[in-house]
Parts: sequence; C-alpha cells; structure tokens
Amino acid sequence: MSFIAILGAGTLGGTLASTLARHDRVRDLRLIDAASGIANGKALDIRQAGPVEQFSTRITATTHVDAVVGAKVIVVAGPAETPNAEWQYEPALKLVERVSCLNHRAPIVCAGASHGLLVEQGIARLGIDHAQILGSAPGALVAGLRALIALEAGTSPAEISINLFGVPPAHPVVAWSGASVGGCLLEERLTPTQLTRLRAHVERLWPPGPYALASSAAAVIEAIVDGESRQSFTCFVGNRRGSTRGATSANVTLGSNGVKSEKRPHLSRLEQVQLENALVEKG
Repeated sequence: MSFIAILGAGTLGGTLASTLARHDRVRDLRLIDAASGIANGKALDIRQAGPVEQFSTRITATTHVDAVVGAKVIVVAGPAETPNAEWQYEPALKLVERVSCLNHRAPIVCAGASHGLLVEQGIARLGIDHAQILGSAPGALVAGLRALIALEAGTSPAEISINLFGVPPAHPVVAWSGASVGGCLLEERLTPTQLTRLRAHVERLWPPGPYALASSAAAVIEAIVDGESRQSFTCFVGNRRGSTRGATSANVTLGSNGVKSEKRPHLSRLEQVQLENALVEKG
C-alpha cells in the first residue's frame, strides 16, 4: 500500500501530518525524524484524535530515512530539533539527494517557506527532473492574499481569485490586474485606497505560518495522490527561463508524477515587465 513520507516532525511536519490525517484522503502517513521521541509522540497524539474527528488515516513514526522507500510522495518539512530560523540549506539538500536515490520515482514536495532553493538546486545540482520536485509555500502566500482581500471586500475567501508569480519573498509579482471577487475585477470592486493598502501588505505576509504552509502542502500532496486534478496550484517550480535566483512561483497542474503542466501567466504590461525583472535579478 502506498503512503506519504513526511521528513521532519517539527511544527510544520507535525501540523502537516495532522492536516492530512483529518482530511482522511490519505490512507497511510510515515513521520520521519531523528528525534524519535517527538516523532512518536506526535504520531500517537494524531492517532488518538482519530476517534474524535472520525478519521481513519494510519500514522507511524520512525528515525530511519530509508523508510521513504515505496512512498507515493516524499515531503521535506524540516527536523523537529531545528527551528525554521536556523534552517540549514546544505544538510537539507543532502537529505533530498539521499531520499531521491532511495526512491527515485516519488515526487518530492518541499513544504517550508525557505525551500524554494531546494527546488532550484535539487534540479541544478542533483539532476532531479523538473516535474518531480516542487515547493508548496507560494500557495500559502496566495491563501494569505485571498484572506486579506476578503476582509477588504467583505466577502468569503472562496470568492477571491488571484495569482502569484516571480520569486517570493524577494521579488513576488502579484497579478492584481486579473484578480477578481465573485467574478468581478478587483479593481472595479475596491477603491484605490483599499488596493494600495493591500499591495503594501504583500511583503508582510511572508513567511507564512505553519498552519497555512501545512494546508498548502496538504492540497498539493492530495492532488498528486489523486493523480488527476483540474485545479491549478501556485508552487515553486524549477525555472526554465534562465532566472539567476531560486525557483520561481508558477501556476501548475499536478498529476501522479508531480508537475504536469505550467500555466502561462496572464499579466498586464507592467506586471510582465516586473516578472521579467524578477527572473533576472541577482540575489
């Protein structure tokens, strides 16, 4: 039976495991972390919530990275003993290299806010296919934007449609020109003052918190497990346009092998220039 392997039982990994379990769309989860006490404790806690929330997802914990063998999807969420502020890129890249060798078929979802670089270097240095490795954090930023716009518009976030491109957090390109509320253009629904206020908040929404990151990652993972999804997702993907920065944010469709296709952005002339500049900016 296929399962989801989550590398890291910290705040993000534990929250993601809980989110996936409560959705009850994934049958088996493996929580993998060198800190066995924390991983086992969180797995037990989530299992005990099952009878209350009526989910049947099976969750186990282990310290062995080779437990990723046979996983349908591998998720990099960060170790329990390392705060996100102290996230180390090189050890994380070595971990990605190891799990990609152990399980070369499974898509790899990098769930952390800092993991765009893992996507870029996983492709550039490790030779992982563009379709097989992606980052889910940009989707959390889009969710934050939708929530913020909904407050300004006095409506539900479900009514909001907006896209994000570029290279967040340094160079995000929000497609304000095509944003809509209930099918009406945002620029027609809100006042110039409201729009200015929203634009000023974009930088403050990064990094997203663990609940938003976990929810974004869960949606991506479930779409991959389902194998077919008409919905598009905003993700970090390997840039094919020669960016000198990390992975870029794009709207993609997902399938059982990871990224199926990348949707062409619909941008105003100014936004297109901003995107081109974001892709050539050096860090």
